[in-house]
Amino acid sequence: MSRVGKNPIAIPSGVEVRIEGTHVSVKGPKGELSRDLDPEMRIEQKDGQIVVSRPSEQPRHRAMHGLTRSLVANMVTGVTAGFSKQLELQGVGYRAQMQGRELVLAIGFSHPVNVPPPPGIEFEVEGTSRITVKGVNREHVGQAAADVRKIRPPEPYKGKGIRYAGEYVRRKAGKAGKATH
Repeated sequence: MSRVGKNPIAIPSGVEVRIEGTHVSVKGPKGELSRDLDPEMRIEQKDGQIVVSRPSEQPRHRAMHGLTRSLVANMVTGVTAGFSKQLELQGVGYRAQMQGRELVLAIGFSHPVNVPPPPGIEFEVEGTSRITVKGVNREHVGQAAADVRKIRPPEPYKGKGIRYAGEYVRRKAGKAGKATH
């Protein structure tokens, strides 16, 4: 049996879960999430826990078992604690600032880049070089962080650009110059 799929999901206090067939809605202090899941997976709520079970041992059912459990667990975590992703700006003169709800980046272009937050996502700037992307939906937080990073990904020669916190950027040697023969 799937190690991930067989673990029950504890429902913290203050979280309300509604399961209607394949549609799961989770409501908590940070917001509300709902999602349609695989119709073959059985999702049940008992004793303050959510249990996901699969109909057979087919490879597809085994894969969907763990995925379904992870999706529901992420929904519960999102409405209680939320998710966040950290980005760092690396480069001389690179800076980030907030202008209302929009993120304004000065990253070596001839103009500042304004990034409006997608629905359900919030940006925070610490200092001038650290950006935090926050939200309740894990997928949306990751996508918003990837979209901001895509504006100026780290380049391999000097490492300048926007990178995830803790991301290792593999560096290349520059031009060696003329070799004398």
